[in-house]
Amino acid sequence: MKLKPLTITILTFCIAAFSGMKTASATSFSVIADGLYNAGGLSFGPDGNLYVTEAGIGGSGGCVPPASGQGDSLCYGATGAVTKIENGKTERILTGLPSLALPDGTGGAGPRDIKFDATGKPYVLIGYGANPVFRDRNLGYTDLGKIIAPDFNTNSWTTIADLANYELANNPDGGDVGSNPLGLAIDGNKLVAVDAGANDLLSVNTDGSNLQAITTFPEDILANPIFPPSGTPSNEPAQVPSQGEEVPSEFASQAVPSSVTKGPDGAYYVSQFTGFPFPEGGAKIYRVGANGIPTVFADGFTQLTNLKFDAEGNLYALQYANQSAWKGNLDGSVIKIAADGTRTTLLSGNGLEAPSALTIGADGAVYVTNRSDRPGFGQVLRIENTKSIPEPDSTLGVLAIAALGVGWLHKKRTPLLIRNS
Repeated sequence: MKLKPLTITILTFCIAAFSGMKTASATSFSVIADGLYNAGGLSFGPDGNLYVTEAGIGGSGGCVPPASGQGDSLCYGATGAVTKIENGKTERILTGLPSLALPDGTGGAGPRDIKFDATGKPYVLIGYGANPVFRDRNLGYTDLGKIIAPDFNTNSWTTIADLANYELANNPDGGDVGSNPLGLAIDGNKLVAVDAGANDLLSVNTDGSNLQAITTFPEDILANPIFPPSGTPSNEPAQVPSQGEEVPSEFASQAVPSSVTKGPDGAYYVSQFTGFPFPEGGAKIYRVGANGIPTVFADGFTQLTNLKFDAEGNLYALQYANQSAWKGNLDGSVIKIAADGTRTTLLSGNGLEAPSALTIGADGAVYVTNRSDRPGFGQVLRIENTKSIPEPDSTLGVLAIAALGVGWLHKKRTPLLIRNS
């Protein structure tokens, strides 16, 4: 098994808050869009319609090696898109966006998120999922790993910032070089993004100036980690123990930040997917305040892909899978966290599978991109009855101080959804 040097991160804990059982009616959902190709982020536009990104299925163009250096290459095609959902109808209003994917079209790296600023101007975050050194060399000029500003009327766009090149030039966390931008937020005249491959949080002005890292996220040191059985298919074959090989008592797992949203307190809240072997209950929600130091706001989650606050200050967290992804069960969950720490599961499984992003509508419903790992079968769900759903006792762990430490994931790798998302 290939192990990276372990970095010990010291954490100071506060007292955990506990929440009790809640009673309520069962939630329900409806499918408002179907047939999406590697569905990513979604956002309501100034016209009240819902916009969703599709990372596409790559193509027959140039290829780059996967982040781990093992497995099939990721090949390029202009198959990414932005789709508008209006009055129950879907329309691809921006096409020809860059995309990378595996030969079967899974793991699409392309358009991953979309947000609108206060003037209604859209911005789209384009993923990458590999070492940036290969991007221009193998693919020519593309907008993979960048933020763009599209014009839906002309099916064109302007490049705003190159996040992948920033990682190549600066590598803020000092680890392996790789870039996989996943989540985007807008804060006034700033665009704020997480790069899951670089393990950092970045900001850039909407005019493209002053691109910089706000912070980086530390590795997790897993005690007695649980790995896939020998011979289990994996995008990180070098990290699956061989037959008879001793399993380490400690293992350094990458943070893999997956989304960012601004909280009512003005801080940024960042979800963690976690790196291989995707420990159950090992994902955290980080809070990044004005000092730029990430502290753990809540813990005990599994493979988080997105966060969003509603108008009442409740935080909604989305789990890609409730079990380690390598187990093959991709039933996910939508979890609501109240200001007092009470957790309420709005939907778990029952059709929610490998979800990638969520947003809150003006109607109070939660909208989720579903089956994001299945090109051509992606969906957008509208989840109703979100006020009160049964939830067992849960613990909200809050950390006072998180010291910075120097993925189918390594540091620069996220499972098919996230790796190439």
